[in-house]
Amino acid sequence: MSISEELHAIGRPLLDAQLVHPTVAGIARGDLAEPVFRSWLEQDYLFLLDYVRVFCRLAWQAPDGHLGDLVDLAHATFHEELRLHRSLSAGFGADLDGAVKGPACEAYTSFLLAAAADYAEGLAALYPCMWGYSTLGRILAENPPAEPRYRAWVETYAHPGFAALTERIAVMLDEADLAPGRAKELFTEGMTHELAFWDVP
Repeated sequence: MSISEELHAIGRPLLDAQLVHPTVAGIARGDLAEPVFRSWLEQDYLFLLDYVRVFCRLAWQAPDGHLGDLVDLAHATFHEELRLHRSLSAGFGADLDGAVKGPACEAYTSFLLAAAADYAEGLAALYPCMWGYSTLGRILAENPPAEPRYRAWVETYAHPGFAALTERIAVMLDEADLAPGRAKELFTEGMTHELAFWDVP
């Protein structure tokens, strides 16, 4: 079993905890209170700006064969995921430019940026976000919400293109020289941050 497959196995219970979280369950039903999603949207916008920086920091350290992968991931996050947030912001009255990081966002981004000082450790730390959202999207898309804005959110993360980007991270992680125990430690910490992030301010 590869490192990424081992991480999927230990991450699934933590993913299940996200699926029953009130914020995720509300998105899945399409009836999440707008102020809650607005707050999440603002926090995730700030998170993604730093996520792009994490990809860029790892790209600087990457072997030649994966430099393009990380540049592509940074580009997709900046131009596609953030475009989704901007397109949704008006409908929810979100103030993306005026938003301030809450404690969960600050803790998660600090963890990721610190881990990205090391190429292999940075990959293990960021993988929970890619794998988690891709898996959540796929599961929620099996019975997508009728509410169009929440449906658009689900479809973004259920898209095969996003799954393909996630698989590229898995390949890089499997090839990286990182002890399995350390990979599991960083992945578990990242998944813990993922769950806490749904507790929006």
